[in-house]
Amino acid sequence: MIKLEHVDKYFGDLHVLKDVNLEVAEGEKLVIIGPSGSGKSTFIRCINHLEDPTAGTISIAGTPVTKKN
Repeated sequence: MIKLEHVDKYFGDLHVLKDVNLEVAEGEKLVIIGPSGSGKSTFIRCINHLEDPTAGTISIAGTPVTKKN
C-alpha cells in the first residue's frame, strides 16, 4: 500500500532521512517512535506530500507521490 525506496531528505547540509526503505501493507498498523529531532515529522510530511524527498521514491497504492521521481 505505502512503499518508500531509498528516501533521503536534506535541509541544507543536514541529512534528516538517510536511505529509508519501508513497505506498509493495506490494513497494517505502524508506529513511528524516536527522540526529538530524529526525522519522524519529516518522514510523515514526505509521505503526505507536504515535503519532497531529496532522493528516492514514495508510492501509495502503486501511484508515485514524489514530483522528482
